[in-house]
Amino acid sequence: MTRRPCAIYVVGITCAVLLVAGIGLVVAQVFRTIMHNRLKKEIVLVEGSRVFESWKTPPPPVYMEFFFFNVTNVNDFLKGAKPEVKQVGPYTYREYRYKDNVSMLENNETVSAYNTKSFVFLREKSVGDPAVDNITTVNIPAWAVMTKVKGSFFRSSMVSIWMNAVGSGIFTTHTVDELLWGYEDPLLVRVSSTNPEVEKVFGLMYKKNGSNDGEFVYHTGVQNYLDYGRVKTWKGESKLTFWTSNQSNSINGSDGSAFHPLLKKDERIYIFTPDLCRSIYMEFEKDVEVKGIPAYRFTPPRSVLASKEENPANEGFCVSRDECLGTGVLKVSPCRRGAPVVASFPHFYLADSKYVAAIEGMSPHRKHHQTFLDLNPTTGVIVRASKRAQINVLLSRISGFPATRGLNNTIFPVMFLNESVVIDDASAARVHKLLLIVTVVSNLPLIIVGLGAILLIVLIILLVRARKQKASTEEDTSYSPVSDKEKEDPQNGTFIGLTAKAED
Repeated sequence: MTRRPCAIYVVGITCAVLLVAGIGLVVAQVFRTIMHNRLKKEIVLVEGSRVFESWKTPPPPVYMEFFFFNVTNVNDFLKGAKPEVKQVGPYTYREYRYKDNVSMLENNETVSAYNTKSFVFLREKSVGDPAVDNITTVNIPAWAVMTKVKGSFFRSSMVSIWMNAVGSGIFTTHTVDELLWGYEDPLLVRVSSTNPEVEKVFGLMYKKNGSNDGEFVYHTGVQNYLDYGRVKTWKGESKLTFWTSNQSNSINGSDGSAFHPLLKKDERIYIFTPDLCRSIYMEFEKDVEVKGIPAYRFTPPRSVLASKEENPANEGFCVSRDECLGTGVLKVSPCRRGAPVVASFPHFYLADSKYVAAIEGMSPHRKHHQTFLDLNPTTGVIVRASKRAQINVLLSRISGFPATRGLNNTIFPVMFLNESVVIDDASAARVHKLLLIVTVVSNLPLIIVGLGAILLIVLIILLVRARKQKASTEEDTSYSPVSDKEKEDPQNGTFIGLTAKAED
């Protein structure tokens, strides 16, 4: 056997083995399964895992922006006119967050932690000085007290006298600092003299700088990767007690800081948020890319805050039958000590148009007011996110308080926040590296098929060249007579001589 036929046999056999093996592995998805199983084991909330340290202390910077609605026609509004507000902001703070008192439980199946947050003001990212800038807005402490004594003539009369004595109206003017981090309210001081449980200080973010929302217990994902980061209990309870149905009181999903790997577009992402006192869900919207990392964008659909008529599952969020609000707003008074606080998306985005029309200055826009999560589907890593929520107060006529006589039922905007994060460059580089490994390993069968295809081409070339060489050899050794005249052999017939073919 010559070298050329030997090479053809070797290439042919190797090509066949690679193609058969490669195609078989592609069909069986063996390497993809191996890689996915590896991810499920590595992305767990256990000491020494790939994600544990970044879960405890997230490296990307988080920014909290506060926007206030400054009321410009208080007197006219009290007489029944449409309220006019002007958005002021942002006042931006760098948010530092970390998990404190982390403890592994139940053979690493669960982990407990406290989510501690602190805020540092960033002047260069803000419109002004929060210690100087004044905002005229709803007097939330006064409305909370008035709502608390509503229905009692004696208590309403007493509170009305106190309000007049301390000069407390239903609107107030304070600095941004005071509204956020707290000020001593004169009416609350008076009320606390008869009820020591009442806090004298009020602030939208009071006691939230350097504090936490209570103990969380999370599933680590060791038993089931779909449970990675899912909240098991909050403050020792597996269910809430604020609402009127088991479904509404369920604690579902993560706390928004961790999501399981291998996400699918058709699944719902659940998040439990203590600020809203409930769990919400998000659905896939579109594919995006952040710093070269592919991601799925998940957003809350309209149905999350839909009315009970539009989404019957939300009936449990009605405080009572008489206090069931429309689409796009949620009364959170059960977890705000009875204060008439209403949550919504900024500028009543995704809410009934009547709420937008009731306030002059509202202009909902998806780009500026939508809450979203951009998650890398392979790892579940957050590459970009924006949590946007608005705090409102439900205003209405309250008997015993003459100042409310000219008011209609109004959900009045006070402030909205935008808590945002984008993956940092170092974390993005690590994700890119991990995705490269996953891609190479998962696509190894395709690489094998590719090599087989290349060898198939080589085999075809070798076969063609061998065929041409054989044809050439046959042509060079073709038959021709010895002379132009055939030689006659009386015994044997015509004699043909085998000679080389003469060239033309």
